[in-house]
Amino acid sequence: MNDAKYARRVLALIFALSLFNYIDRQVLYAVFPLIKTDLRLSDAQLGFLASSFMIVYMCVAPFVGYLGDRLRRPAIIGLSAVLWSVSTLFSGLVRTYAQLAVTRSAVGVGEAGYGTVSPSFLAEWFPEARRARVMALYALAIPAGSAVGYLLGGYLGQRFGWREAFYIVAVPGLLLGLASLALKETPEKTSRAVHVPLSGYKALFANRTFMLVCLAQSIGTFTVGGLAAWMPSYFVRTFGVSVARAGFLFGAVTVAAGLAGNFAGGWAADWLRPRTRRAYFVVGYASFFLSVPFGAAAILSGDLRSCLALMFLAEFFIFAYSGPYHAAIVETVPSGMRSMAFAVDIFIIHALGDAVSPFLLGLVSDAAGLPLAVFLAMLYLVLGGVVSIAAGEAYKKDFNR
Repeated sequence: MNDAKYARRVLALIFALSLFNYIDRQVLYAVFPLIKTDLRLSDAQLGFLASSFMIVYMCVAPFVGYLGDRLRRPAIIGLSAVLWSVSTLFSGLVRTYAQLAVTRSAVGVGEAGYGTVSPSFLAEWFPEARRARVMALYALAIPAGSAVGYLLGGYLGQRFGWREAFYIVAVPGLLLGLASLALKETPEKTSRAVHVPLSGYKALFANRTFMLVCLAQSIGTFTVGGLAAWMPSYFVRTFGVSVARAGFLFGAVTVAAGLAGNFAGGWAADWLRPRTRRAYFVVGYASFFLSVPFGAAAILSGDLRSCLALMFLAEFFIFAYSGPYHAAIVETVPSGMRSMAFAVDIFIIHALGDAVSPFLLGLVSDAAGLPLAVFLAMLYLVLGGVVSIAAGEAYKKDFNR
């Protein structure tokens, strides 16, 4: 099997794993009402299940990143998928809230292992000229897997029960994880003899371009996380639609915008690449700046259909930076530190992004109303564009491009 054919096989398998990564993560939220009734939980207890996952996910990532640059990555990818799938399976077997909190935290361990090493592993199978498109395809699994997780979890939970929903979605990830164990390591890593010590994290924090990319991504993640938490409620309160319809409408818009935006951003960056070496950053700041007027107009709109159309355009541009910025990390970080780099990236974008935005927007909503809270989240994207320009300038100076 030639390298190009094998690379496509790797892409297919990694994409499938990413899809079930987000399905297993989001299915919990789809069955929240059923778990709440069965285990007699408060909303705060339900919310902590999500927080415990994210805290573990963020904290485990840097340690796995260190191992990912020293050990065989397909083994880490496969074992991580098996771990999160088994943990999802055990989520259906629990009898107490404490047990469920433990199993969901274990899902975070598995997904941190996968999410930390898979981007660099996938990118190294493809030439630099195609990496933005490939990483955009990789990122497509985020909106697609999230939507499938909501829809599949809701359907399976309603028809069979919330425990059975966990049992069913766990199986594909388990099988894909086992298949991943047979993947080969990339020639680029196999040829490396030098391993970066744990202190190598200091070098990443000294890499201005990398840190600015992480900061820009955290701004996008802040807004996307806030929208995911509050836009369904915004539709209910502003337009009087039902909770079920609000969730469906926002989910459909997000999936469509995520798929189109990721693909368009990756394609645009690769098209611009022969024309300017700063193509990743040009697409990055353009995506941030273009998203703001559409997002602001969506909140100011008094019509549901207009709001949905404008929100689609806003999210289309928000998602467009994902593929180019994944590719930028691969390019601006030495090959022996890429897993560590994605570990730091994961920590920063969630710690400064969707781990805090739902709560902060809730505070603003309580004080001044939900429309203002969401409007401010949209305006925050302007800062993402400014940081992206700074990242491009740092890239020009530090990498002579």
